[in-house]
Amino acid sequence: MNSSPLPAIRAEQGSASARDAAQLWARATARRDHLPVIPSLEDKLPAIQSTLALDGAILLVMRISDRAMAFSIVVPHGDVLEVLYLAVAPEAWGTGLARQLLDYLRNHSVEAKTPLELWVIADNDRAIDLYERAGWISTSEIKIRNSAGRPERRYILSQ
Repeated sequence: MNSSPLPAIRAEQGSASARDAAQLWARATARRDHLPVIPSLEDKLPAIQSTLALDGAILLVMRISDRAMAFSIVVPHGDVLEVLYLAVAPEAWGTGLARQLLDYLRNHSVEAKTPLELWVIADNDRAIDLYERAGWISTSEIKIRNSAGRPERRYILSQ
């Protein structure tokens, strides 16, 4: 990618957008976890679809030349908005797309007067560094909620 302006963030719906998010998630998590093979769309799509089926779920996508390069899925949970997914295409890591998504979510949170939370895999140093630089605060809450059995830590962003 070059130094052109960052793409707009748009709320999207539909099966094509869900497929784009699942494919991006597969590529990003494979790179994050140093997997030798990228998981199949069929492996990642059901979780994306079930998340998007939750009440109030919003899929935010950033596209460059019609290709999904970053996305986030947020869902209201009581009095907070939870970021359940946030991913950037590996070839766009370090370009500011994730930070732009986080800034967008912060602005939405302020306007809605709703705090944000997310859970991040405890050894995902790259993501943790990004969140902390963006003002997210680590809590002492840790749980295991993924199929790999890896512990996750809760982060919050308050007004």
